[in-house]
Amino acid sequence: MSVATPVAPRLQANGLRLLAAIESMAEVGAQPDGSVCRRGFSPDDRRGRERLGSWLQEAGLSVRVDAAGNLIARREGLEPTLPALVTGSHLDTVPTGGRYDGALGVIAGLEVVRCLNDANHQLRHPLELVVFADEESTMVGCKGMCGVASADPADYTTSNGESIERNLAHLGGDWAHLSQARRSDQAIAAFVELHVEQGGVLEQRQHSIGVVEGVVGQRRFTIRVHGQANHAGTTPMGERQDALVAAAQVVLVVQQLAAAHPGDPVATVGRLDVWPNAANVVPGEVVMSVDLRDLSGEVLSQLELELREQLTHIEARSGCSVLIEPQFEVKPTPADPTVMATIARCAADLGYSASPLPSRASHDAQEMGRRWPMGMIFVPSHRGLSHSAAEFTSLEQCVAGTNVLLASLLELDQELNPGPTP
Repeated sequence: MSVATPVAPRLQANGLRLLAAIESMAEVGAQPDGSVCRRGFSPDDRRGRERLGSWLQEAGLSVRVDAAGNLIARREGLEPTLPALVTGSHLDTVPTGGRYDGALGVIAGLEVVRCLNDANHQLRHPLELVVFADEESTMVGCKGMCGVASADPADYTTSNGESIERNLAHLGGDWAHLSQARRSDQAIAAFVELHVEQGGVLEQRQHSIGVVEGVVGQRRFTIRVHGQANHAGTTPMGERQDALVAAAQVVLVVQQLAAAHPGDPVATVGRLDVWPNAANVVPGEVVMSVDLRDLSGEVLSQLELELREQLTHIEARSGCSVLIEPQFEVKPTPADPTVMATIARCAADLGYSASPLPSRASHDAQEMGRRWPMGMIFVPSHRGLSHSAAEFTSLEQCVAGTNVLLASLLELDQELNPGPTP
């Protein structure tokens, strides 16, 4: 059996090279307002993937596209039969995205490969860098790799309005053989994703690195409040069945449930539709959304139970009917304890301040972590801004995250699937 090369001491990311790649990728889909638009499957999305693919080939990696449209680059290891260490993220963006969301995790993976090449350091495990397809919309890439992508084209709403079949073909994927994108349980040793936080917690804590505890679960509901529309001038206050007043109580209950709960769940009413929505009419109906998120499924169940109880009370007080309809549920995905501990240890060894925190946004890691050991590394987002032209993470912070990613992959390469003791 081949003997692993000793871990090279203090391999470090090349900041100027990392910055050049970030800026080059940001040119693809650049908008006049400073934002970046590379919608999934769009020509600019394809151009970004082609640009990255050329860099990966220059770095000596084999590059392929699987049936789910994922771009997968592979660097063989000393023990090629071992499962792969995998990193990566996505290059597609929202319509007015920033230059770091998704792209940093991909470009940092490229920089890891370049650092290993510079040091002529070979890992025991194969190393793969994945650009997942359409993370911002259908998530067909990560779901396809995990084997949970729907086989019904009607379940996919794409940003360009084209069918998922045609869109996958644009990327070199193959809808007819989507199931072949599924990786086996033995194919991957661990998945580690570097991402900007897209929130303000690390900046408030003045910490360089976030050790992600997991990706929160979500429960989303539609609440329908039915009252009685009536004349705003002639209906006495005591005789009203005002659906909007009842809905306002629901909004406050949602806020209070999360704020008062032990731990740190979040709950949001983000949409209200009022009927008839006229200045001189007592509202007769309100339809609203409720979004609950937490890292614990038990906490989500408690919040849902308490919400349902409070809706019963509001119904009794207001004289309106209040109906709650589940829309969808996404189960939490905890990070793997071993991978988390490795990330935390590497951050400390490199002298970076770090702390644990959950990810309250969805990522490709959420699906990957259901199948394989998963960890995420967060770096700060200035003022917590993301999905906008104002998104900013300093070069120093990008380098810090890349160094922690590199060190974590090096340590996991030694820790996972150890060979026989000499």
